[in-house]
Amino acid sequence: MADKKTKKAEVEATEATTVEAPIVSEAQVNPEKFLKEFDWHNYEEGIEQVADKKLAEFEKLVSENFVDTLDDEVVEGEVIHITDRDAIIDINAKSEGVISLNEFRYNPDLKVGDKVEVLIDVREDATGQLVLSHRKARVIKAWDRVNNAHDTGEIVNGFVKCRTKGGMIVDVFGIEAFLPGSQIDVKPIRDYDQYVNKTMEFKVVKINHEFKNIVVSHKALIEADIEEQKKEIIGQLEKGQVLEGVVKNITSYGVFIDLGGVDGLVHITDLSWSRINHPNEIVELDQKLNVVILDFDENKSRIQLGLKQLSKHPWEALGEDVKVGDKVKGKVVVIADYGAFVEVEEGVEGLVHVSEMSWSTHLRSAQDFVSVGDEIEAQILTLDREDRKMSLGIKQLTPDPWTDITSKYPVGSKHSGVVRNFTNFGVFVELEEGIDGLIYISDLSWTKKIKHPSEFCNVGDTLDVVVLELDVEGRKLSLGHKQTTENPWDKYEKEFALGTSHTAAITEVVDKGATIAFNDDIVAFIPQRHLEKEDGTKLKKGEEAEFKIIEFNKEFKRVVASHTAVFREEEAKIVKQAVKKAEAQAAEAKPTLGDANDALQALKDKMDGKK
Repeated sequence: MADKKTKKAEVEATEATTVEAPIVSEAQVNPEKFLKEFDWHNYEEGIEQVADKKLAEFEKLVSENFVDTLDDEVVEGEVIHITDRDAIIDINAKSEGVISLNEFRYNPDLKVGDKVEVLIDVREDATGQLVLSHRKARVIKAWDRVNNAHDTGEIVNGFVKCRTKGGMIVDVFGIEAFLPGSQIDVKPIRDYDQYVNKTMEFKVVKINHEFKNIVVSHKALIEADIEEQKKEIIGQLEKGQVLEGVVKNITSYGVFIDLGGVDGLVHITDLSWSRINHPNEIVELDQKLNVVILDFDENKSRIQLGLKQLSKHPWEALGEDVKVGDKVKGKVVVIADYGAFVEVEEGVEGLVHVSEMSWSTHLRSAQDFVSVGDEIEAQILTLDREDRKMSLGIKQLTPDPWTDITSKYPVGSKHSGVVRNFTNFGVFVELEEGIDGLIYISDLSWTKKIKHPSEFCNVGDTLDVVVLELDVEGRKLSLGHKQTTENPWDKYEKEFALGTSHTAAITEVVDKGATIAFNDDIVAFIPQRHLEKEDGTKLKKGEEAEFKIIEFNKEFKRVVASHTAVFREEEAKIVKQAVKKAEAQAAEAKPTLGDANDALQALKDKMDGKK
């Protein structure tokens, strides 16, 4: 303060000594020039004239001793007084400045004599006081320091304030910066809270000046050291080498191991000799373990590791006393459509093919017999120690049901079975576990015309059957369902014999004639010519009339009737002749079905008007 008062006194002394003398001498020497150059404005305003030389000296002193309060530069000031609310700052200007103590909340130890950075916020307030801002000065300086750190790669300190979506918020020089989660460390971070309220070193990696965003990284500081360490490790890698590592990450397909800056992958199949569903059944995060290098690419950037290879293969430890025919117990570990894999010892599996699960020749899916996790007993069918393969069988533990098939299911015997599935030509029925038989579609019903078995029954239905044929060697059974009841056509053969008359209504009219339903089983066909009534008109749908049977074929379930034959003698005679001829043929010792069919066909052709 003393220096400042001294400088001001010198300026005032200079002003005092340079006001009167130049004016008098100039007026006396050259009055005309004095009057011409005289500043009448200053005179009217009461401003005394100062010589240019002295004025220049005065301005020089001011510029050297006082800061310019007209620009936005950040200057350094000294705290000269602190009140309850403000701090008085001397910035070497014409007057001291004022800053609210709220701007120094981060620095509760502020005291007189401290140097602080300030920015002139208001040159003069209503009271003529110079208003300064420490906060704005800090922000401007902070951005300068951040930009400089970004350009030079300087390492800066930052205070981790809190967590946010995707990372952390860090205070750097008083400015909030974003620290992405991926930039905290080289290894995945599982607990972000451990970094909150900590001061750490960072590098400024990105600045968005438009949105005033800053991105920092802690990972970048350690990557350089790790890169050197990584090169050293990679250079020493060899296949078969055993290294210690730390479990860095666990995925559904394997485990990533940190070998000290270099990552390697242990595939799920290389974790254990036994089958596992997920790697976390074997290892856990941050676990230390030894692994062996199985393979790597040319650049050694992809390293394949193994864990199970450090222990002896279970097949090599399999006892020599284990042989084909032995019974073993194990757990079902995998199920496929073709069978199930059973682990009989740790790392030793055998396949039970679906055909070896049941004596049934009608194959089903393995899921119908076993489930994953089931403890089952099986018999060893094949054993190949060199290829490490074993096949097992479940059905071999029970007697073969086909052994006494002839006594249990002789031809002609009746039984009940469950419909297992359909084919286009028939139905497979299971009489018992391992005994399946086929009912051909023609053996399902005496009367119904079935296009597909699903029209007649459903899977899971129980059907009564009769054994029609038995092939023991081929392990095949031919069954019939309709044979469990009498053939109704035997009865209909007499009821609807040739020449018999029946009354019914026309059910449907088709192109070549019409049909009539005498009952649920007998549907007769009437040719177009035989629909003619006595008055010359033809029968229509729904119209009831009398009909005579002119053809009855039990084998092909065919019935033909005629209305015209009821009232026309010619057609009636033809029917009678056909009846007599059929009776005569029946009376012969060796009647032939062909002759009867020929006679009936001739009768039909004649009644239809054919030559």
